[in-house]
Amino acid sequence: MKLRIKTKLSFGLTFFFVMIVLIGGVGLLAINRLADESKNILKANYESIKFCENMQQALDMYEAKDMSTIDKFEKNLKAEENNITEIGEQDAVIAVREQFEQLKKKDTTASIHLEKDIRAGVYKISDLNTNAIVRKNNETQQTAEKLKIYLAILVTVAFLISFTMLMNFPGYIANPISKLTEGIKQVANKNYSQRIHLEKGDEFGELAEAFNLMAQKLDDYNNSNLAKIIFQKTRIDTIINNMKDPIIGLDEKRNILFVNSSSTKILGITANELVGKYAPDVALKNDLLRNLISSEPVAAPLKIYADSRESYFTKEILKIMADEQPIGEVIILKNITQFKELDLAKTNFIATVSHALKTPISSIKMSLKLLGDDRVGVTNTEQKELIGHIKEDSERLLNITSELLNMTQVETGNIQLNFRQTAPKEIIDYSVDTIRMQAEQKHVALEVLCSEDLHKVSVDTEKTVWVLVNLLSNALRYSPEGNRIIIEVSEHNSLIEFSVRDYGIGIEDKYKDRLFQRYFQVPGSPRSGTGLGLAISKEFIEAQNGKIGVESRIGEGSRFYFTLPVA
Repeated sequence: MKLRIKTKLSFGLTFFFVMIVLIGGVGLLAINRLADESKNILKANYESIKFCENMQQALDMYEAKDMSTIDKFEKNLKAEENNITEIGEQDAVIAVREQFEQLKKKDTTASIHLEKDIRAGVYKISDLNTNAIVRKNNETQQTAEKLKIYLAILVTVAFLISFTMLMNFPGYIANPISKLTEGIKQVANKNYSQRIHLEKGDEFGELAEAFNLMAQKLDDYNNSNLAKIIFQKTRIDTIINNMKDPIIGLDEKRNILFVNSSSTKILGITANELVGKYAPDVALKNDLLRNLISSEPVAAPLKIYADSRESYFTKEILKIMADEQPIGEVIILKNITQFKELDLAKTNFIATVSHALKTPISSIKMSLKLLGDDRVGVTNTEQKELIGHIKEDSERLLNITSELLNMTQVETGNIQLNFRQTAPKEIIDYSVDTIRMQAEQKHVALEVLCSEDLHKVSVDTEKTVWVLVNLLSNALRYSPEGNRIIIEVSEHNSLIEFSVRDYGIGIEDKYKDRLFQRYFQVPGSPRSGTGLGLAISKEFIEAQNGKIGVESRIGEGSRFYFTLPVA
């Protein structure tokens, strides 16, 4: 029959309790027995010896003719008669009594012999009790020795049993716990084949059976899902490997987890040389991989030789999160070669059309100028108005073609810059003179705030003037009649800042970030251009190591500015 741990603990504690009670009871019994024997010695034999001593003293005093000693002897003799405990003591006491009675009746001469007999009888009583004390003391010593042996045996047995339990019981508790702990650690490490074998029918045995059942269930679950997981992984690997876009997966420590065939082609490295490797180490020998794993944003598309031709890719990095913690990232290269080629074809088409339109538009302007000359022929008022409208449309078309030509330079990366040191005042004067007539027609005042002692800037004057004129044209377009535009130039931290301030309707905050994008125009604004002016301005200024920006509030107007480094 298997006992429960609770039952075993109860038995163990009961055993210790019984042993304590037994040892205490035996010890108390031994003490009581020794005390009783000692008490008997004191009560019986020692008192008899004391009585005999008193009787001897009375006899000594009787010899001195002290008759009062008769009463003392009588008193102690009676006490001795009531305290007879030893064999032969009764006869000796009776003999002393008879002789004492005769002594009281005899005269002095005859009492001498009786006195000697009485002394001999008293001595005999005292000797009997003295011998009894010695004998009883020996018996008491023997009893004490026996009790010591009994106690020693009992204590030894209790010690051996207790020591055995002390040595075995902690192990009985700790060993199963250690096995269970080790088994739990193995399961935590996904070793579901771990089993615990405890040949016990107690709670530990039940716990081991429960643990084994749990491990079996986990093992079954793991094995039942392993095939599915492997199948799903194989399917995902197949999908990723067959994607045309190069894909590279990294873990949180930037070790390469997977690559597809497209990525190995453009990298020129096999999958075996990549998977499982630390990406920065591999990137030391591969410039393309170094660019791909870089966290710095890439503005322009990547030009990569792939599929036996130059191809263009955009890099996209997807951060993988789990429980709000990064566990890796996936780098995806999207092939935009086809779109790049279409964009280049569009740019070439626009450049061709713009060049083709620029010549006839210039001829139209020349013809309009001749028509407006009275030497060619006098025109009436209506004809002059028509010529003016045609001239405005021609100017607008010429500006559009100029913007398109500039945009083709930007898109192809062929911006031609002719740097020279120029005074900021000179740039302001050129720009203001260009726009002054339009401002006067709209009755808008141009206020210039520019110091004469500003440092020069090293810029392409023509393109910088173009940018400033574009900003002034926009400001003039959105300024009410009779208002003003402030053109200001200032110097801060080795930078020259040009700004154009108008007091028009202003721009909403949600559109500010998109103002410098190509073809973007603020919704609700008058459509008077291509939406390329600010985008071209941004490219021209940044090509000259400058920056361009805008500040605006609805109803208060806008302030466009750009900064250029001093020469």
